[in-house]
Amino acid sequence: MTETGRRTRESDRPGAVGATTAPGGLALNPAAPAALLLRLLRPEHAGAWPALARRRAEFPPGVLAAVVAHPHRDVRAALARNPHVDPAARGLLVDDPDPLVRALLCGPPRGTYTAAATRSPARAHHPLPAGARPVRPLPDDVIDRVLTTYDDESVAELIVSGQIPYRVRRAYGSHPSPRVRRLAAGRWEHLSEDERAALLADPDAEVRESARTRFSQDDAEAVEARLGPFPLTASHATALALVEFRLSRRVVDHVLESGLPGAAWMLAHNRTTPPDVVAVLAGDPDPRVRREVARREDLAPGLVASLAHDPDVRVRTEISVRPGLGEDERAAIDHATDTGEDFGPFPHHEDPAPDPALSAAHARSRHPLLRRRAARDPALPAPLAALLARDDDLGVRVLLAHNHPAAPPELLLRAYLEHPGAHRGLLTENPRFPVAGLGARFAAADEPDVRLLATLDPGLAPAAADRLTRDTAPAVRAAAARHPRLPAARLSALLDDGELRGAAAANPALPESAMYALLGGGEGPEDRREDGLAAS
Repeated sequence: MTETGRRTRESDRPGAVGATTAPGGLALNPAAPAALLLRLLRPEHAGAWPALARRRAEFPPGVLAAVVAHPHRDVRAALARNPHVDPAARGLLVDDPDPLVRALLCGPPRGTYTAAATRSPARAHHPLPAGARPVRPLPDDVIDRVLTTYDDESVAELIVSGQIPYRVRRAYGSHPSPRVRRLAAGRWEHLSEDERAALLADPDAEVRESARTRFSQDDAEAVEARLGPFPLTASHATALALVEFRLSRRVVDHVLESGLPGAAWMLAHNRTTPPDVVAVLAGDPDPRVRREVARREDLAPGLVASLAHDPDVRVRTEISVRPGLGEDERAAIDHATDTGEDFGPFPHHEDPAPDPALSAAHARSRHPLLRRRAARDPALPAPLAALLARDDDLGVRVLLAHNHPAAPPELLLRAYLEHPGAHRGLLTENPRFPVAGLGARFAAADEPDVRLLATLDPGLAPAAADRLTRDTAPAVRAAAARHPRLPAARLSALLDDGELRGAAAANPALPESAMYALLGGGEGPEDRREDGLAAS
């Protein structure tokens, strides 16, 4: 199987049923010629536009250019939200004439998630949807174009979309455009003293003002004046100040006595809360507050020892992974190891690269949660990655499978079989995923998601492919209908099947003449001219 055929698309990865119409299926067919795809861009096939522009991962020469220049914005908008195509292809829309298309480019593609989503406390109760994939960064020149020429609302959308790499955000302060340098003030806590001083003395007045505003947030008296007279009232601005800004002792004491909703948690999170108040919060009846205290970098040794015996296992677990503890100290803390998490791929570009020495230490730790942190590091040296591939913790193995470029093929398959999480199907998109022989092993498996593996086997027996098109699970039937070893007679019959017609139309073994016939006509001179233009 060729690399193009091996790479999985949304329409043929396990679990995806695919398009339900013949034109929609043709739009996803990896063997569809450029001329046919160009025909699908005509108004009479508008129903196929979402599949073609939003769900294809690759385009023959000329087709992508036709999508980017399409006169109907629905086509271009669909490409702007495509999570499968290379971000550089989406970036071609950066100068699109329609503001909606440009706005969609600034937002994350459909079905993607950011690094912030992986850290959200709500994720335990609201896991990511099946098939969700990490957002990928836009090209640097596209990001620069947006930051320097788009309106403020669009820039704000791009900033929170996860499409800007950490290294680009880190360089805001040295950008030639004052508009971008102003953004550096929003990352004040990540700047060095010299970088802060440079922004405070910037030749641009608005940059200086942005820097002074952030500088004032580290001035307790200025923050107190900004909060306004006591008693404080609950608001987003008040909550932000209590969580992030430097607080005077007067503000802290007032908040403790005020009964403001969430006051204890906010003070537990605020890095400037005095040690004696932190000690009080460590005994708060709400375990969420104590857990936030346990996360503090400045926690006194006595509180560390006390919270290591907290009645809430989540608090003890936070203590068990604190820096500075020895392996025996960690082992002595009764902690929890959750195996029900998503354990998926991480948008690595959004965060600074992990410290290699720290990752190595974590990989050798006896604590499974620290080994999980190491397993998420794509730069982990091969010997350590091989060690974690044999780890006895499910989370370690699955995280390594999703995040390390050299994850062993057998680990990828094992992770798929052992952990039915939201990202299970993404493992099969890895070019190292072992597909040979899956048909014989799994075509008769009990679970539908496991039977789906059989449809990835390029050597799947034609009889097995035929049988799987009659499977009880819709996703299995659709995947089998797309398999190139499906007997020709069965493939022809499925083109008349109300449910599987679209999947059959996406089958790369479908003759080109049959593809054109599904569109209501044969290949004519106009199509050949389009094909020639597309290939030029």
